[in-house]
Amino acid sequence: MIQIIKNPVVETWKSVLQRPVIDTLRLITVVQPILDAVREGGDKALITYEQQFDHVLLENLQVTVEEIKEATEKIPHQLKEAITQAKRNIQKFHEAQEDELPYMEVIPQVRCWQKRVPIQKVGLYIPGGTAPLFSTVLMLAIPAQIAGCEEIILCTPPDDKGKVPDAILFAAQLCGVTKIFKIGGAQAIAAMAYGTQSIPKVYKIFGPGNQYVTIAKQLVSLTEIAIDMPAGPSEVAILADASAHPKYIAADLLSQAEHGVDSQSILITMDEGLIELVLSELEIQLELLPRKELAKKALDNSKIIFVPEIEDAISMVNEYAPEHLIIMTKNYTVVGERIINAGSVFLGDYSPESAGDYASGTNHTLPTNGFAKAYSGITLDSFTKKISFQELSRDGLMMLSNAIEIMAEHEQLLAHKNAVEVRLERIYREDDDNLSWRH
Repeated sequence: MIQIIKNPVVETWKSVLQRPVIDTLRLITVVQPILDAVREGGDKALITYEQQFDHVLLENLQVTVEEIKEATEKIPHQLKEAITQAKRNIQKFHEAQEDELPYMEVIPQVRCWQKRVPIQKVGLYIPGGTAPLFSTVLMLAIPAQIAGCEEIILCTPPDDKGKVPDAILFAAQLCGVTKIFKIGGAQAIAAMAYGTQSIPKVYKIFGPGNQYVTIAKQLVSLTEIAIDMPAGPSEVAILADASAHPKYIAADLLSQAEHGVDSQSILITMDEGLIELVLSELEIQLELLPRKELAKKALDNSKIIFVPEIEDAISMVNEYAPEHLIIMTKNYTVVGERIINAGSVFLGDYSPESAGDYASGTNHTLPTNGFAKAYSGITLDSFTKKISFQELSRDGLMMLSNAIEIMAEHEQLLAHKNAVEVRLERIYREDDDNLSWRH
């Protein structure tokens, strides 16, 4: 069950905040042969792995138009409306990120600017397994579509009948996915990274997944392709004082725990009396969950930490750098301003993590495992790249030439210096010719 830790000294915070240990070397020995097999064998290797891991023998890897149409007709009307509403909010939030890029004259006659261009081919990985995440389709495909990506490829594991969940297919066609393939796990990452007879090679891979998917993404990123971020098992931290509701806290801890056995939920509180109240609520609410056995195992990785001072609690949160952070304190806005390391922050009693997971508009594809110290979650920028431009006039080059030549000479890069000098020679020659003509 969840571990209770009271008033740990700063020197122990690293061990107190430790996440479930991942045996990276073991994962690499499992995943690397899969990547190699798909690179060499293409579709044939994918079909073999789908039979081995997803227990289905596929004739075709790509989802057909008829399957998408059938899924759209079968999906319950209420779910269809909910997905559509979520799409509107996510689209509105991400469209607002289409800011103008600056065009500036840094000095007279030296102009610099940027052009935002979409990544042409992107691959989206949508986890299946214990919980097919159709919401992740919205989070990835909507900004890809807004950015203008030409080809949006989606891979997701099929069930043992070779079917992809209806809600995933409906969300995919709603958000402009180009092609959908019935492939899961590390083999799906390999297919998008290397390309096969059926699956196009993409330029960047997005999406969460289990430990094998995460390692596969990191391995292919070494030589083949860009990835969104290191994203492993999901996690939440809750920062709460005496004003927080134990029932809300327990519900949020469990909503994270039901993701998977390697998920982690952490409560950091300045009120020691809150601990027993939360534990009681956890027992009550846990029994009501269909996935309670899975959630119980996740709670074994989870912790409740009592820290008397708010300053220490904030420092502990920033050290942990959670994927999701829920702040349930009396002055949550002020506390929120002090947070510098978190993927996504939820403020106040009425902002559960599930709002951001589904329909508030923010993106739920976020950095985990402490990478929020350096990475952002998915934004519109994730699906674009920025190309810088510069244009120097004749006079602009003359104004910068001295600085360029001196710096190049001191770095002993004389070809750099010469690239300026040959232009200056022409300028001086033209000036001399003009003077001669005038006389």
